[in-house]
Amino acid sequence: MARERQAERTEKRRPGTPGAFSRWAQHRMNARMNRKIRRGRGTFMKMDVLILHTVGRRSGEPRETPVAWFTDDEGARLVVASGGGSQNPDWYANLMAYPDRAAIELPDRDAVPVTPHRLEGDDRERAWRRIATAQPRIAKYQSKSERKYPVVRLTPR
Repeated sequence: MARERQAERTEKRRPGTPGAFSRWAQHRMNARMNRKIRRGRGTFMKMDVLILHTVGRRSGEPRETPVAWFTDDEGARLVVASGGGSQNPDWYANLMAYPDRAAIELPDRDAVPVTPHRLEGDDRERAWRRIATAQPRIAKYQSKSERKYPVVRLTPR
């Protein structure tokens, strides 16, 4: 009976959606990275990392996700919704659902409210070139994906 329920839950998942173990492991890794950022160590794999505060689009619960960031010409933070899969990561959907409740936390600093703006057209292309130059690994991931990764500018309110 338990196997049937598990198979039923697995069938209901959208294709490409991680299973319970993957979500648990990701949650543990995110919590560990958040602790490091709060202790002042805000880099991972030679990328600057911040904690993105969002609200779950369905649950309404607070979420904290470590995300790599880059600066743009005006000094705002740029983040890429890569997620490594065929769909945008959950944090991106949450950010777009409740943009007025977004904040960022940099190493050893308190959270600051931000306004997210998804970049389009020439703005996105300029930002993307800057990001790809700073971190070619992200450009490599993008080249293997069928979707175009959203780039979001986070401006302090």
